[in-house]
Amino acid sequence: MDFLDNLENSLKNLEQREERDGSAALRQSEARKQAQEAAPWAEKLRKSQYTNSLMEQAAVAGHRIRAKIYMAWLDTVLRLEVKGRWCELRPTAHGIVAEFMNPDGTLTSSPVDLSGEPGELLARWLGE
Repeated sequence: MDFLDNLENSLKNLEQREERDGSAALRQSEARKQAQEAAPWAEKLRKSQYTNSLMEQAAVAGHRIRAKIYMAWLDTVLRLEVKGRWCELRPTAHGIVAEFMNPDGTLTSSPVDLSGEPGELLARWLGE
């Protein structure tokens, strides 16, 4: 038996094991349900003026602290990162939540009001 046959058999065994495991299907349906509930908030986050303003103010704040703030969309999550610290804006079924790492390494979560001022979030995250 060569390598490819062995690999194919291993993949078939994994698929059969997943089919027998009912909890895997339950986890997938729960994840799909959460994604559907968060979808309207994800769309609002992506298209809001708050997000545009946040990105602009992050660029200015990065210049002020002499560091580049990296910004990236990871599926529906907006992630900002600088000097080993990060901030993520995540859509949930109940709104947008900002989760960020404090300078001391602890994690903080707080709700985000898309009609509010993004500078407040940046100040809390960057410790200004």
